[in-house]
Amino acid sequence: MIVILKPSLDRTSLEYLQTLEFLQQLPGIEVQTNTIHGCEEIITEIYLLGKTQGISKENIEALPAVLRAIKISRDYQILGRQPQMNKGFEFEYNGVIFSQNNLNIFAGLCAVDNEKHVESMMKALYENGLVCTRMGAYKPRTSPYAFQGLGKSCLPYVFEKAGKYGIKVIAMEVTHQRHIDEIYHCLTMTGNPTGVMLQIGTRNAQNFELLREVGSQQTFPVLFKRGYGITLNESIHAAEYLAHAGNRKVIFCLRGVKSLFGAPHRNMVDFAHVPVIHRLTRMPVCIDPSHSVGILERTPDGLSDIYHVCAQGIISGANMILVDFHPNPSLAVVDSRQAISIHELPWFLEDIAIAREAFEKRRALACRFAEKKAVECIA
Repeated sequence: MIVILKPSLDRTSLEYLQTLEFLQQLPGIEVQTNTIHGCEEIITEIYLLGKTQGISKENIEALPAVLRAIKISRDYQILGRQPQMNKGFEFEYNGVIFSQNNLNIFAGLCAVDNEKHVESMMKALYENGLVCTRMGAYKPRTSPYAFQGLGKSCLPYVFEKAGKYGIKVIAMEVTHQRHIDEIYHCLTMTGNPTGVMLQIGTRNAQNFELLREVGSQQTFPVLFKRGYGITLNESIHAAEYLAHAGNRKVIFCLRGVKSLFGAPHRNMVDFAHVPVIHRLTRMPVCIDPSHSVGILERTPDGLSDIYHVCAQGIISGANMILVDFHPNPSLAVVDSRQAISIHELPWFLEDIAIAREAFEKRRALACRFAEKKAVECIA
């Protein structure tokens, strides 16, 4: 059961304390509290986990601080979109809003290779008005002999350059608890010039111990990449581990699935699942066209496959884009075939704007027809 409290309720108020005390005394029930900081109001949700069948919805809604209670009817108890829930998990991190209603662009290096390339990338982002990026310090690879990333040695200059160029959030993959500790320590030592979004890579989509570790910390939001060899249902359940551990600031990333039928692309592009994630869960949805496609081949119209599939995801309502750029793609130590040159960044951003405008028009059209249908039903 999800208990939604009255908006912007003071946690020191008597009605809040009385309500929480009552819920905590329910036998056999685990109580978890989550606060959602929206643009206009603060919403507190309390999750009652366990055998809630015998709990009266009416009795819970009669508590002084409660706005309404919702019986959970799906497997995704925390991240799932239950009946009567119109809002997604909107949250702010380091001045950037993440929700199912907006779009953030994380263009950057798949793998950090040297300080010069980091500065060139950050400078290009700044000049094009972007405040988010991707920077891979830890790189789990299929082959143990492949480049595994520079690790903690590159963190100081990555964070310092981010602060220099006004980058607010860096998406960075982690594969172990010590990586989280290293990131936190380095941010503190450099004066917190930027923020970090911890990324769970597709290879760790069902590394449940890592999911619990990442989910149990509240400092950093999480970008969860769909597992490339498991079903969508299994991937959402894996993301639920993060929320169950305590962190609801989760973004679900579609990055293609492993299939022989995806060739010549690296993976079978799964961006048709953007609206499915919106419908089933309250998580913002990210798309990763670079790792889905894996090549920069161009069609006769002059657009690369990555541009085309990116537009498909955006026009379906994607809320975040994770895409590989590099100052000199031929020198990229990881995934050079899919890295876009930073000289194309203005073109890429304008192309995205066209697709996003099309989505906004489609959404407005749907609203108009829904309003018209409502009026006809009343009449």
